[in-house]
Amino acid sequence: MTVRDLIPWSLNNGSKVPSPIGDKEQNPFLSLHREMNRLFDDVFRSFDSRFSGFGSLASFNGGWPNVEVFETDEKIKVAAELPGLEIKDVEVLLDNGVLTLKGEKRSETEDGERQFSERYYGRFERRIPLGCEVEEDKVDATFRNGVLSVSLPKTEKVQSRVKRITINS
Repeated sequence: MTVRDLIPWSLNNGSKVPSPIGDKEQNPFLSLHREMNRLFDDVFRSFDSRFSGFGSLASFNGGWPNVEVFETDEKIKVAAELPGLEIKDVEVLLDNGVLTLKGEKRSETEDGERQFSERYYGRFERRIPLGCEVEEDKVDATFRNGVLSVSLPKTEKVQSRVKRITINS
């Protein structure tokens, strides 16, 4: 027996199979199922991160701004998408091995004029744990075309600890 056998799809003889689209009035369980899936997807999207220090779970803003982290033997590079922002709207901090990107995106229109919006406005803060020592005086940040790029060179001590291991066949 499956769960589908337990759900009463119609009130007459139970022979009706629900349509995947439409029929919301006749299939309240299907409508409820879709809405619950959407709600859970929205809530748990902020937990979908391989890096434990990323994102702000309290704000549920989906981890905005989106970032990419690249690591080589010599440096760590972080790129963050910040469309619609200017340099004056963004702050970059480095403290105890954690890179912090913070700022604020302001709305261009008044709330009364807006009918519908899926854009994110407000303050943001992303904390990115680096996991190694970097040369703080050589950190470089650039901002072009809405993309913030931060280059963090590793210390000589960290670079010398990297040991290549040969793979035997």
